[in-house]
Amino acid sequence: MNLGWAQAWRVGATVILIICWAVAAHLGSAGVGSIDLNAAVALTPALVALAVLLWQARSRWLFCAGLFGAVAAIWALWPQLRQNVSLLYYLQHLGSHLALAVIFGRTLRGDGDALITSMARFIYGDALSTRKVRYTRQVTLAWTVFFVANALVSTGLYLWASAAVWSVHANLLTGPLMGLMFLGEHLIRLRVLPPHERPSVAEVVRAYRRRVHQATPARRSVGPEA
Repeated sequence: MNLGWAQAWRVGATVILIICWAVAAHLGSAGVGSIDLNAAVALTPALVALAVLLWQARSRWLFCAGLFGAVAAIWALWPQLRQNVSLLYYLQHLGSHLALAVIFGRTLRGDGDALITSMARFIYGDALSTRKVRYTRQVTLAWTVFFVANALVSTGLYLWASAAVWSVHANLLTGPLMGLMFLGEHLIRLRVLPPHERPSVAEVVRAYRRRVHQATPARRSVGPEA
């Protein structure tokens, strides 16, 4: 299998996984199916995120102790957790959006590069025009506002609408809304930036991979320590 087909399979598998997760989350939030299974599915992303954070601490003892503590807490609180499945999904949706808002928004403080500006430098180096710097900073702000706004809408629907209505927004529409944001930004970019300042999707993916590889080699070589 050549690299192109391998990448296509990975993208396809990722898309299928995301769709399956969205449907499972929607059904679980709406109270369809097994309560225990729905609660377990709702808690899985939090456990995975915790495991990743603990692994990055480079301490085997902390990694094992942290996961054991999390599993023990879930076991002790399971009767309450299984009765509040929709709340688990809401907190997951709210937390992820607020975390992304902070990741994007904090780079807008001070004179440093905004998040998307720093990504552009991985493609173009330091040869960014003033127009490109200004535009990428505005896009970073737009994504920050999007994540905050979606978190507020989610909260409003969770508090004042039915669980099924909230779930449609949070689990079924969030992905398409993000897709519309990407499409809208792409169309605006075509209008305000010249061709030589508009990276292709392949260039963005390569830049992201270079950034990840530059940030993680030491972490991979060290691993968790005793």
